Amino acid sequence: MSAQAATDLVPRLPLGSAVESAVDWVTTTFRDVFDHVRSVIEWCYELLQHVLAGPPFWMVALLLAALAYAVKGWRLAVGSLVGFVVIAGVDQWENAMDTLALVLLASLVALALAVPVGIWSARNDHVSRVVRPVLDFMQTMPAFVYLIPTVVIFHVGVVPGLVATVIFAMAPGVRFTELGIRQVDGEVVEAGHAFGSSEGRILRQIQLPLAMPTIMAGVNQVIMLALSMVVISGMVGAGGLGRDVVSSLQRVDVSLGFEAGLAVVVLAMFLDRVTAALGSRSKVAQALALSKA
Repeated sequence: MSAQAATDLVPRLPLGSAVESAVDWVTTTFRDVFDHVRSVIEWCYELLQHVLAGPPFWMVALLLAALAYAVKGWRLAVGSLVGFVVIAGVDQWENAMDTLALVLLASLVALALAVPVGIWSARNDHVSRVVRPVLDFMQTMPAFVYLIPTVVIFHVGVVPGLVATVIFAMAPGVRFTELGIRQVDGEVVEAGHAFGSSEGRILRQIQLPLAMPTIMAGVNQVIMLALSMVVISGMVGAGGLGRDVVSSLQRVDVSLGFEAGLAVVVLAMFLDRVTAALGSRSKVAQALALSKA
């Protein structure tokens, strides 16, 4: 049987048309809600952008290097400072800070959604069975596809890129949070129950501290995915380094593409090392929680 004959046996499913109609209905019905969401997101982004890009370069670079020193040590601080100087040297500092603002805001929103869902999934098997296929869909759907409905709903600019980034990046946060809580020794939890602790207290003082190293690994993945998606979001006018990457691709500008890409690499290495160091510190908190338990 030929391929054409085989496809003739299966009726054409109007799935794409149904999704398009659903997006159009949602856009029309909840237009006022989306306008308010857009305003709030733009205000938060502009505030964070002003904090990062407003002060002089050297001040922000020294503050970020001080953060690196506080969480890891002088090697990371010096390496970060050198990287920031390189970014400024190729005239990408303002774009890098715009991108950092997008990454931080998208990561905060993604984690604010992912951690509670992960906790709920860890404590309820029925929720976990429902959430897992949704996370599989979110992780395997091509990143570019998320930009289409978000542009229809929020129009071009920062907001559709940020919303698409949140959807794309939050899945690891849910998975790692659920995994970390499920890996907590059941005997430790039972001991908490034996001493009359409430479920909330057990979650706050036993499960979350013991699961923190795994949760921090999820935070690291969320931030890395957010950074990769923010660059892709430059295609819909999100700005930052993504705009220069897209512009260099359209103009076949090797110089601009390399400089913008190098700035992305520096930001990625800085964020990865800082979150990894925070994850290592959380292991100390885990040991303290075990001793208290």
